[in-house]
Amino acid sequence: MQYPIRRKLRPEDARRSNLALVLQAIKGTPQLSRADLARATGLTKVTISDLVAEQIAADLVRESGTSDASRPGKPSTLLELNPHGRDVLAMDLSAPDRLRGAVISLRGEPILTRERPLNGAVGEPALAAVRALAAELAAAATRPILGLGVGTPGTVDTTGTVLSAPNLHWSTVPLRELLEGDLGLPVRVENDANVAVLAERRIAGGPDDLVRIQLSRGVGAGLLIAGRLVHGAASDAGEIGHVAIDDSGPQCGCGKLGCLETWVSVPALTARIAADPEHREWALAEAGHRLGLALAPVVGMLGLQRIVVGGPPEIVGDALLDAARDCIVECTRSQFRPDLELTASALGTDAVLLGAADLVLLGELGVT
Repeated sequence: MQYPIRRKLRPEDARRSNLALVLQAIKGTPQLSRADLARATGLTKVTISDLVAEQIAADLVRESGTSDASRPGKPSTLLELNPHGRDVLAMDLSAPDRLRGAVISLRGEPILTRERPLNGAVGEPALAAVRALAAELAAAATRPILGLGVGTPGTVDTTGTVLSAPNLHWSTVPLRELLEGDLGLPVRVENDANVAVLAERRIAGGPDDLVRIQLSRGVGAGLLIAGRLVHGAASDAGEIGHVAIDDSGPQCGCGKLGCLETWVSVPALTARIAADPEHREWALAEAGHRLGLALAPVVGMLGLQRIVVGGPPEIVGDALLDAARDCIVECTRSQFRPDLELTASALGTDAVLLGAADLVLLGELGVT
């Protein structure tokens, strides 16, 4: 009988885990003393003192004053994450006509943003534009850079390779490897809808079970179950844009007929409205109904109560949202099912950027 080989826990693994505990506690509850940290993490005071001293020297943590609590003895020195200790770079490749990037503080606040028009570029020219924007962001940073997070359309594997992004005409593009080679920085690459749903949970206070639909160049979904991102067996969980819902519909960029994307993506909807502006609300409602048809089985199977839709405000309005909600409710009606909450994202156009920055914080510091 063969037994699985268990990897021995190395001292550096334990130290990294302890450091993540400390930084997460400081980020989640500012104004903690060293003694507070010891109680919150269960680590010894000696370990806390060592880790805090290391992070103060690295400019990631700073002392922010003393406690005014009425306790015997010397007042405690309070700690906080230094929002200016590092810059985080983030990029959003999801828009149909431009790339967006930002330099973001450790507190999650955009310091500056940059945009680069695509002018219809796909394939190698689009990749060149991505690399140029990354270099521009790195040059604009004024502090040491923690890393770069990228939210991109398409299927992305665990190595940061974009396996397929039909609308960008990308296939097996090693995006993480290329950008790390260009910048000499840690890079995290994830599907745009996946990073957006992370932002919805952390920043907008979404529940642990949540779907976020991303309407942009294509249509994607990020899915959280019990607070964990679902990737799927082939890293393609959430690729609902290429689920065929109408076999008599128009041909999609992926080659199939009648994909959801041909009805609900921003370019498809914009073109349909431009061709018949007098029936704009009808076109949006019809798109919402098609979105509801695609989502109803997901809601029914997983028992979801909350769906968030992100995209341009002129698209993600009452006509589309009401039609999608009505369709899902009608298809999944049950005396046991709670009322469905389907709303527009409160994060506007920044969800992918903020979620991409979170990828870096999680990957490099172990904090969210």
